[in-house]
Amino acid sequence: MRVDGHGDAYALLINGTVGVGKTTAAEAVGDLLADAGVSHAVLDLDRLRQSWPAPPGDRFNFGMLLRNVRSVSGNYLDAGAKRLVLAGVIEQQGERKQLADAVGVDLTVCRLRAEHDVIHRRLAGRHDGEPDALRWHLDRSVELDRILDRSAVDDFTVDTTTGSVADIAAFVGKRAGWL
Repeated sequence: MRVDGHGDAYALLINGTVGVGKTTAAEAVGDLLADAGVSHAVLDLDRLRQSWPAPPGDRFNFGMLLRNVRSVSGNYLDAGAKRLVLAGVIEQQGERKQLADAVGVDLTVCRLRAEHDVIHRRLAGRHDGEPDALRWHLDRSVELDRILDRSAVDDFTVDTTTGSVADIAAFVGKRAGWL
């Protein structure tokens, strides 16, 4: 769904399992867009869904995410952003459509992938000294990777097992047709 007056604006969701590098890649794509002089905004979707408790039947607070994305993306677009870089997770085609409608501009989805042992090392570093959080994230990384394999919500995939953040971001930007 396109929002009137924003016909030259586009959104890119960087999707993938926990620990794969979604937020890091989104921030780096934002840096490349800034270097290229492209008006943009970077949105961490986890922050836009973060409230407690989540309503029954909405384990990851997707309804709140959609409400917030609708408002925040509209504000950025009204302020002149031409590219919206989103870091977050969608698990099924219906969620992709709902997110695209909430963003209000054409949405491309890039899935980041990495080898499980690399993701597990990243998560161990992130959750050092937090054994319960680490266990949950390790379990969720495998579960979510399987869900994303089945759902095929992505337009293209980028491997983050190796390579610098800058190289991965440049590849994502090029595949999206933005850089």
